[in-house]
Amino acid sequence: MTTASFPVPAGFAPAPPAADALPAARIRSRWEAPAYAGALLLTGILYVWNLAASGWANAFYSAAVQAGTQNWVAFFYGSSDAGNSITVDKPPASLWVMELSARVFGLSSWSILLPQALMGVATAAIILFTVRKRFGAGAALLSTGVFALTPVAALMFRFNNPDALLLLLLTASVALTLRAIDGGRLRWLLLAGVAVGFGFLTKQLQAFLVLPVLAGVYFAFAGVPLLKRLWHLLAALGAVIVSAGWWVAVVELVPASARPYIGGSQSNSFLELTFGYNGLGRITGNEVGSVGGGGRAGGGMWGETGLFRLFLNEIGGQISWLIPAALILFAGAMVLIGRAPRRDPRRILLVAFAGWLIVTMLAFSFMAGIFHAYYTVALAAPLAGLLGASAVVVFAHRDRLWIRILLAATALITAGWAWVLLERSGSWMPWMKVVVLVVSVVGAALVLLPPRSRVLTASAAAALIIGGLLAPAAYTLQTVGTGHSGSIVTAGPSVQGGMGGFGGQGGPGGMPNGGGQGGSDGTQGGAGGFGGGFPGGSGTGQNGGTPPTMPGGSEGAMPGGFEGGRGGGAGGLLEASTVDPELQALLEKDASQYTWVAATIGSQSAAGYQLATGDAVMPIGGFNGSDPSPTLAQFQQYVDDGRIHFFIAGGGMGMGGGNSEIQSWVEANFTAQTVGGVTVYDLTKAPSGR
Repeated sequence: MTTASFPVPAGFAPAPPAADALPAARIRSRWEAPAYAGALLLTGILYVWNLAASGWANAFYSAAVQAGTQNWVAFFYGSSDAGNSITVDKPPASLWVMELSARVFGLSSWSILLPQALMGVATAAIILFTVRKRFGAGAALLSTGVFALTPVAALMFRFNNPDALLLLLLTASVALTLRAIDGGRLRWLLLAGVAVGFGFLTKQLQAFLVLPVLAGVYFAFAGVPLLKRLWHLLAALGAVIVSAGWWVAVVELVPASARPYIGGSQSNSFLELTFGYNGLGRITGNEVGSVGGGGRAGGGMWGETGLFRLFLNEIGGQISWLIPAALILFAGAMVLIGRAPRRDPRRILLVAFAGWLIVTMLAFSFMAGIFHAYYTVALAAPLAGLLGASAVVVFAHRDRLWIRILLAATALITAGWAWVLLERSGSWMPWMKVVVLVVSVVGAALVLLPPRSRVLTASAAAALIIGGLLAPAAYTLQTVGTGHSGSIVTAGPSVQGGMGGFGGQGGPGGMPNGGGQGGSDGTQGGAGGFGGGFPGGSGTGQNGGTPPTMPGGSEGAMPGGFEGGRGGGAGGLLEASTVDPELQALLEKDASQYTWVAATIGSQSAAGYQLATGDAVMPIGGFNGSDPSPTLAQFQQYVDDGRIHFFIAGGGMGMGGGNSEIQSWVEANFTAQTVGGVTVYDLTKAPSGR
């Protein structure tokens, strides 16, 4: 099928179909190279701008980065503390990148977060050149723009969670697989397997969601004999196993006494963590050691499950703005290239990106375990590539009436959905939805006219692009202009009825201000902060007036009666602790004499003290405070050996794992003192009755 004969702006016509491998990529117009450089430069500026506003961002991971800069064992295992008491509840690949940066440039917010932003630029570059090779410059630039202006991408490529590295690696794996199909070379498929393997070392089984798509696309479209295709796929699977398994083998073979406890597991096993808490438990909701159950029977602690989950509450504003448009235009594009040869490179890319998008959407929609809105960043790359490529294929055939109707309907559906999403944000920029609707209606009207001139074509394209990107771009700019900190964050302004989360805005130096992410509108259900409350709880945004109600606790309190990390103090699951100068000075006194200057329940609480002092703090019970590490007997031995100076009460969730026994033992045998508003026990003083 050939491109229509009506005028198309230079660079916006799709690449000609080919029955076999594509020729080497080349610049076809003088403006292309500056345009590509400009698109990536603007993406970099967007992701770096105001970067330090988030301070330590997720202090849980920042503290682990600090530990990895102080101790190579902590670096290798991904320990939370330089004393190597316990690891974070993920593999360490994302920490390695940040730790190397911090070792070179010194520990700071910038040295931790800048690599994340650069990963965003690298991901955008892969999308750009992968799409350009098959669909031309216009599709490549549109895909890059969609990716850069996706709110959740702007959030997570400016944050220190593992999701940034995971998306970069998975995007690379798709691009490498497409290259393997183009040239029939095994080495590119092996490199794709390595990328997926390191994706596993970043976020475990989530990396494997792309495997059936990669295998299916290669099996269906590779230009080598059937048996050779099977051999190539087996070899690539071996590359996945080796690149992921070497670290796992070391962890499992090293005696437990010679390495830190595996955080997030209940039996000190990385395999248990992989298939339980971070694996099948995310699907079934049966996550031992988690803070609560999943979304069984269509709903639960982590929000309603189902086909439309990604469009609900604050989740919709993260990623869903252009999902309907991408799926509609993909269907149109597949019809238009329906009679092309089997190995048409356009079809292969569309199928790969659509498969990746749909498989990931379905997994997120129906997983009953822990689910947070920021997980949807995994959809940003396939969504951007699919939309840019499909849009250019469809737009290039505007001489057909049904295509013009399809484009107009897509524009109006996108504008209508943007209206719904913007309406959830209360009084935040109330005029925006009207502007989006007006521009989209103009674009729909223009695209319905038969293409008779370049001016009309360019005007219709501009109106459609602006109408589609204006609302997510506004959300993205709001995200970039706001600091984010804590365990769970979301992009954009606060939304009505949002599930919320644990993270809030960051203050100077990364110290939490205790509020939800709500903007000046004071709407309910602060997105990503205390404003929305604990999933399943209730409350208003930071400007709302009443503190959230936490399940099992009183207003503004954590379960078990511990005060949350609000306005300073011991911290908890929601935020890192804030450290009073008097307490900091106490912890730093004679710090070099101890393995841990202090111990406290929960990694977030420990992280605040550790980052403030620069010394190791033992996070009893790991992230949720529920891991059985250390046992009471182990803790007592550490105290007898003089390895822990202080115990700080009030942190974490106080859940299970013998951790309540540790706190009770300390309270019964040591004298409490209040320093900087926090209860502290000096474990070097002779315990009474022992």
